[in-house]
Amino acid sequence: MKSKGHLSTHNFFKKEQKKAAFMVPCLILVILSLSVSIVTVRDLEWEDHISIRYGLVLFVSGLVFFPSLYLALNALFLHTNNGRKIVRTYKLSHSDVYDISNKQVSAVQALFCCITGLTSVCYSCSRNILRTSHYISEAYAWFGAAYFFYDIWSMYKVYSSKVTSAQMNGDAKRINRFLCGLFKILDYLKNNSVIVGHHIFIGCFGFLVITYLRGGLGDCFYGFIYLMEASTPFVSLRGILSKIGLKDSPLYVINGLMMLAVFFLCRIAMFPYVIYMYATSIQVDFISAIYTLPRGCLISISILLLPQLYWFYLMVMGATKVLRNVASNNNTLKNSKTK
Repeated sequence: MKSKGHLSTHNFFKKEQKKAAFMVPCLILVILSLSVSIVTVRDLEWEDHISIRYGLVLFVSGLVFFPSLYLALNALFLHTNNGRKIVRTYKLSHSDVYDISNKQVSAVQALFCCITGLTSVCYSCSRNILRTSHYISEAYAWFGAAYFFYDIWSMYKVYSSKVTSAQMNGDAKRINRFLCGLFKILDYLKNNSVIVGHHIFIGCFGFLVITYLRGGLGDCFYGFIYLMEASTPFVSLRGILSKIGLKDSPLYVINGLMMLAVFFLCRIAMFPYVIYMYATSIQVDFISAIYTLPRGCLISISILLLPQLYWFYLMVMGATKVLRNVASNNNTLKNSKTK
């Protein structure tokens, strides 16, 4: 007869196999939604605009793509043999896994943004930089808007896994599951109001600017806005390396320096370069070009640039601290060897 321990182990692995199989429909949805998006814009001319009908198809495809990819990554880590080995090796909690999956999806979204930005820049900036447009910038605005709403949910999943209902309410046993969930949501919104507000603002107002409010103008410049996401994969990798305990590794240091360089080029130096391009196109000097910009444009540039300067400052301070620690550790090793 089989022992109870053997039966429970067998049942555990059987359940895990069923949960791992959840990856398959998720991956099918990932491939299907991406394929639908490509087919939707396949027959458009380069300078066509995206209709509301096509836009809604792209938006729904994004709503399917990003959550499906996130759930597939979670299942990969939590319910497959290789995934569980990684979890055990690096002593990851469920919230760590959710956070790593979130960062991986963010990196994928950033890759899509870079492809969109490069396409817009290469096509529009080599022609009339004010009036030439490429359909991809509007198309990805529809598809990518879904990411910001998905990410609010994804970040909540990470937060929820960290916080138990008992921690939020000591008398949690007396309230039902619905109220526990409601308390978690309210607590999440309270503690993450800035990032949630940022996502809603970008997903709504930023989307409207690219698709309608700009009136088809400045596609070249919006290509550079998309390229601001080029630093996101490095930010994501830094967070993942920190989660798995490799904060003191050479890879962490190299990635951090690359992140600083790309962040500076794509999120700070980009602004004066774009204004220089604009000045060249209207044949005036740099300062005069700034004065010719509409007030709304100047306000938008300020709203975009000032947070980048602040975040860059924080990154430089963090990188300086890491490099000092590395130098201090190297000196300690050298002194120990000489003794």
